Amino acid sequence: MRHRLLEMLRTSLEACSAAGILETGDLPFIELEAPREEAHGDYATNVAMILASRAKRNPRKIAESILKHMDDRSGILQKVEIAGPGFINFHLKENVWAALLEEVEKLGEGYGRSGFGGGCKVMVEFVSANPTGPLHVGHARGAVIGDVVANILGATGYAVTREYYVNDVGQQMNNLGRSVYYRYLELQGVKVDFPQECYRGDYIVELAREVFKKEGDRYLDTGSEETVLPFFTDYAARSIMEGIRDDLRAFGVVFDIYFSERELYRDDGVAKLLEDLKQRGLIYEAENATWFKSTAFGDEKDRVVVRENNVPTYFAADIAYHQNKYARGFDLIIDVWGADHHGYIPRIHASIEAFGRKRETLKIILVQLVSLLRQGKPVAMSTRAGEFVTLREVVDEVGRDAARYNFMMRRSDSHLDFDLDLAKRQSNENPVYYVQYAHARISSIMRTALEKGFSIPTYSDIDPAVLTLPEEITLIKSVIRFPEVVEAGARALEPHRLTFYLNDLAGTFHSYYNRNRVISDDAALSRARLYLVCCIGQVLRNALALLGVTAPERM
Repeated sequence: MRHRLLEMLRTSLEACSAAGILETGDLPFIELEAPREEAHGDYATNVAMILASRAKRNPRKIAESILKHMDDRSGILQKVEIAGPGFINFHLKENVWAALLEEVEKLGEGYGRSGFGGGCKVMVEFVSANPTGPLHVGHARGAVIGDVVANILGATGYAVTREYYVNDVGQQMNNLGRSVYYRYLELQGVKVDFPQECYRGDYIVELAREVFKKEGDRYLDTGSEETVLPFFTDYAARSIMEGIRDDLRAFGVVFDIYFSERELYRDDGVAKLLEDLKQRGLIYEAENATWFKSTAFGDEKDRVVVRENNVPTYFAADIAYHQNKYARGFDLIIDVWGADHHGYIPRIHASIEAFGRKRETLKIILVQLVSLLRQGKPVAMSTRAGEFVTLREVVDEVGRDAARYNFMMRRSDSHLDFDLDLAKRQSNENPVYYVQYAHARISSIMRTALEKGFSIPTYSDIDPAVLTLPEEITLIKSVIRFPEVVEAGARALEPHRLTFYLNDLAGTFHSYYNRNRVISDDAALSRARLYLVCCIGQVLRNALALLGVTAPERM
């Protein structure tokens, strides 16, 4: 429906341009959304105000010209009105909505998918936690957001690659190896002054036990700590990464590529990249360090890329990593970062612009922190101290479906309270249970219909005109708008739109079911309602699949 209205608007704008009323030039992206208030119509657009700012004209006058040249030859409009400073509100005839339900039947699992991405190659890089410990609940939120973003981009015509960047270079890796080595020594009675910067927690002790079981006291009297640290570092990193992969699979997240930071340093890759920037006049020496001139591209200050000790900074590696992504042929790069990296965005944008890339080819999704609650009280967490709840523990406790859905219950840039007790509750208070129960209830209705001798109706079997209740019209509109929700979520990189949509759809359906009988003595009405319910069930399945959540038939 939205696409039909968009086409009418584009045709009107072209007619206005041909008549000399508007100089539209390149048509703007037309915002056409469902208003929050039902009184404002089924769809509204601000295109007149956008054009008015270009033409320096009254937006209401422009809106009048647009409406004058609008051709509603298919007869879908009930009325169109100009509101406020120049919004155009469209009210559609109610009978046009039900006719579109046939698309749900025809497309089935494909309903909600589209091709507007045009095959654009996009990489979504997310999680990318240092392999210094198991994933915790903070990583979990970024994992599901990145995964669902990739799902909705794939559903809208993009060629998507999921990548995990393994930060396996640097001091944190040395600290990891040293942590396991010191615990290994302690297991054999050696008294160790455990450094503050080392990693604590049971997983470090467990890794040390594994080494001792396999190697015995082989690394006890080596004479030099530096000679054994590479072994402990490599062993710990490999073991932790295997655990991370297993935990992500249990969470329903599977990556196409695990990219090692070490690859960037192969054949002096980072050094050559910095030399390239130097040749462009964008690298200089000052204060015994090497600097990238990021202020030339809008950053607030220049950034160090090589420290005084000749060790490259994390930023130097990030410059190389993003150039590596482009070199692999990706048209669009999406990074999912913790919100504490907000200040890092300008320097990364500066680095890609330094190589002639447009900053709109790199999108950053910021993910706010998660507070884990148990019995209404926050669960304290400290990664370095080893005091945290792991992703695997959350999945094991509340289940994959509840974990994924609850992590998607807020915008990614909003703080999230994750209530473990609520996520396990089998009641309407638990959002995922409420939505899944809607699907299970629909499955039960279908089984009952078959038992009573009804066949599952097709669109040709029903008279949609009998669906006249306000709740039925609302449900029909919700079903028809599902593809718009998916496309809007992909455009804005806002996967939470799916959970918001599902919560509303499930709530409307449960309310409708509680007040009305789907199967009654009126055969025509029963067939129409069964058809509508079938369509709702299909949309619930398709939306839950994009979230990586199951749609149970019995609960």
